[in-house]
Amino acid sequence: MARRSVLRAVVVVGGAGLLFFAAVFTIAYLTGIREALGGPKVALVEIEGVILDSKETTDQLERHLQNPTVRAFLIRINSPGGGVAASQEIYEELLKVRRVHGKPVVASMGSLAASGGYYVASAADRILANPGTITGSIGVIMQIPNFGELLQKIGIRSVVIKSGAYKDLASGTRELTPDERRILQSVLDDVHDQFIQAVADSRRLERRRVEQLADGRIFSGRQAQELGLVDELGNLQDALARAGALAGISGPPAVTQIEKPRFSLLRLLTGWQLAEPWGLPGSSPSLTLAYLLHLP
Repeated sequence: MARRSVLRAVVVVGGAGLLFFAAVFTIAYLTGIREALGGPKVALVEIEGVILDSKETTDQLERHLQNPTVRAFLIRINSPGGGVAASQEIYEELLKVRRVHGKPVVASMGSLAASGGYYVASAADRILANPGTITGSIGVIMQIPNFGELLQKIGIRSVVIKSGAYKDLASGTRELTPDERRILQSVLDDVHDQFIQAVADSRRLERRRVEQLADGRIFSGRQAQELGLVDELGNLQDALARAGALAGISGPPAVTQIEKPRFSLLRLLTGWQLAEPWGLPGSSPSLTLAYLLHLP
């Protein structure tokens, strides 16, 4: 009997000990998760350089949306613009962040946020710029180099076999025909119209007012504020505070950021390929179209 009592006592004490350690471990685990997640945060997403592709930015937005502690987004822009489709995709995803997920978005302009860079910024709830920021350049450009005379001088002749009259549209080995110029101008006019409408809708400006500003000119941050293209003058810290306030975060908000992949030649080459949606350079205006919304 005595042995059974001792055994029973050992089992009881051991079970209690296991329960105690399990409880401690659970509390520590949950506390660790809480500490790792922390309180409410502002997600910082940086857009640097020419906008060749949207995937890196949209992937960051998606990952931040999966973090329950992210209450607002701060988009830091230092860009002269870039491809039309890439700029539009980022613009649309930022609108979804606001309208579908209910997260405020604040855009902070650095030294340069022009053309496609401004297109992206216009999707935000609030836009902040430094007084000396270069922005605006609401317009579309297509530059087509012509190497025809140079090729003739060195004895190179281009032979084109095509399935349709306009398949070698904007070839770099000859002059544009009047019909080709009209086709390209109609494409640019349509894209320009989309740009104007996006700014008018997002900034709640009259379309006629935006049309007056959409001739490609650039503005300083202070000029842009006076024209209604920018909401406030301020730096990155001011924009962070504004994002926190819009999200209802009391005190200085914590920031979370996803580290960007390191530069590599492969990524650079891949970016060029992604920026050429119309085929091989030389047979189409693919390289120039990659810079439609781009400050020259």
